[in-house]
Amino acid sequence: MRLRSPIYAVWSLCLASCAVGPRFKAPAADVPPAFGAAPKQEMAPARVSSEDPGPNWWHAFHDAELDRLEDRARRGNLDLQAGLLRIVEARTQVQAARAQGLPSLNATASYNREQLGFAGILKAQGGTTGTLDPALVSALTSPVSLYQVGFDASWELDLFGKVSRSVEAAKAQSDAAVESRNDMLVSLQAEVAQTYMQLRAAQSLRSITQGLIADQQEILELTMSKHDHGLADDADVESARAQVSSLKAQLPQYDQNMAASRHAISLLVGETPTALDLELGPAAPLPAVPQLIPVGLPSTLARRRPDIREAEASLHAATAQIGVSMASLYPDVALAGTLGLRNISTHYLFDWASKFYTAGPTVSLPIFHGGALVANVKMAHAEEAAAALAYRKTVLTALQEVEDGLVSLDQDAVRVTALHDAVAADQRSFEIATHSYKVGLTSYVSVLTQALQTNQAKEQLAQASLTQVTDLVKLYKALGGGWQSDPTSAAN
Repeated sequence: MRLRSPIYAVWSLCLASCAVGPRFKAPAADVPPAFGAAPKQEMAPARVSSEDPGPNWWHAFHDAELDRLEDRARRGNLDLQAGLLRIVEARTQVQAARAQGLPSLNATASYNREQLGFAGILKAQGGTTGTLDPALVSALTSPVSLYQVGFDASWELDLFGKVSRSVEAAKAQSDAAVESRNDMLVSLQAEVAQTYMQLRAAQSLRSITQGLIADQQEILELTMSKHDHGLADDADVESARAQVSSLKAQLPQYDQNMAASRHAISLLVGETPTALDLELGPAAPLPAVPQLIPVGLPSTLARRRPDIREAEASLHAATAQIGVSMASLYPDVALAGTLGLRNISTHYLFDWASKFYTAGPTVSLPIFHGGALVANVKMAHAEEAAAALAYRKTVLTALQEVEDGLVSLDQDAVRVTALHDAVAADQRSFEIATHSYKVGLTSYVSVLTQALQTNQAKEQLAQASLTQVTDLVKLYKALGGGWQSDPTSAAN
């Protein structure tokens, strides 16, 4: 088929062009078939399954307040909002890169006052103006006003893929910005949950201490009654009073921890430090570990973890930059043209006889740049290799975090189970010692010793329970869930 116009020829040339540089291929994550540190089922209070974790993993704690805080943090956190702005910036860069491959059209207008210098040119040639028509000499040597309006257009043909590779790199960088924001969201969700658990643990410890104070207050009153009847000495009374005061001295520390946790949560949801004091003030129990903990398989971890997806996008961008640098070694071909009107009088400026135009291709071939262009190609290859290593390290780090989380979950379960048994035994022993002291079968020292042991066991159990749920939150974070259900992420 014969081409009927130069436009068809240019279009065919563009279709026949190819982008230099390597094509990006998503790396295959070299991961084991299953996680090796799965908790022992006879020790763990929950069953670990190979199903993929749900996006809203915090729902497994069945805590309505935690659910509300996670939603508020997603909508109000200032760092997330800044992340969205970075996504907008990255997408704008994509538009700017794509515009480099489109024709450009500019409107121009100018006014110049010109002196042609004809008399000087004639003298330089050995002539004089006396032999010429005076009217012509006057017209040629007098200053003139030159008016000009028009349009100029240019189109750089992307024959070797410099523009297309630039767009590809910009898109990959935009994807990296999206995944960076998703990773920020995952970290935010985990931080909200951990801080909330710390708040509930502090409230539980305060409640436990208040119960111990009540028990010790009862023993103090009993000891004072015995002292009044000559059945206890002053040392027993002062020791009981000191125990009550020692327990009361722990309350300010718990109050401080609770206030700090409330303030931290308020900051995470983007509000003033005391905005949640009334909402989070009432004490509530520490959420229990769910009965089912889905962890998925290592093969799906790379698609869930936003930091791995970000590393892959960065590798894609680095690969595309190789093509950009290689395209700089090839000629640049552009089509350019100008169409306008020019006259020395505004009365005839828009007369079609005043038109002028230029049109034609331009070719720019790099010949010598001191090795800078080749150095850019080598540097792009080095950056691509570094991005590949960063991707591999990110995958290995993710696997390590999951394996560490599974081990911690296993050991936490063993510790919590043992402390539950210890608290139950110490509580029974304390009740027996208290009853024996009331009927005069044992001394106050035995009661005090058992009280201290029971208090220590309860505090250790509360701390171990906090560690258990905190480690579970860390595991959920390591599994990379939470960003899939976000409307902003879904739109991307």
